[in-house]
Amino acid sequence: MRCRFVLLAAAPVLASPAWATTFMTVDQARAALFPGVALVRDDRVLTDAQAAAISARSGVSVHSRTVHSWRAPDGARLIVDQVLGKHENITLALALDPAGAVRALEILDYRESYGGQVRDPAWRAQFTGKRDGAPLALGQDIRNNSGGTLSARHVADGVRRLLATDRIVFAPH
Repeated sequence: MRCRFVLLAAAPVLASPAWATTFMTVDQARAALFPGVALVRDDRVLTDAQAAAISARSGVSVHSRTVHSWRAPDGARLIVDQVLGKHENITLALALDPAGAVRALEILDYRESYGGQVRDPAWRAQFTGKRDGAPLALGQDIRNNSGGTLSARHVADGVRRLLATDRIVFAPH
């Protein structure tokens, strides 16, 4: 009986990663979003002042002081970051053009059991052309996803935060 109890108690812990899905690696995202372009790694560690400025400008808290970024020769940029879905992190890649506008958004890893509609190409395309200062408000600027409201809201918040990060840290446009 004791063995059965231990196995049953461990079952939820063992089952939770089964929902995790990797759609793209960072290298695959780099190749897809910047085909044929040699990107240069350009990570940054945010200062207290930068983190505060990003939070104030975007309305979204900075959770990690390390910004994972790659720069193209023309000044375009790829930033890879994470946002919280409902319970688990969502890894995203945001491609910006040289002027700081969104070229593309990809979801690399999705770990929730529902709400994966943020992977829908039409939903992600809503961000194309958005710039720092765009409200990116769910239900107004950005369409909501039925069954994935928190994931959609947090992805939109994350994009808004990364646009502010690009403006403040990398290349003021």
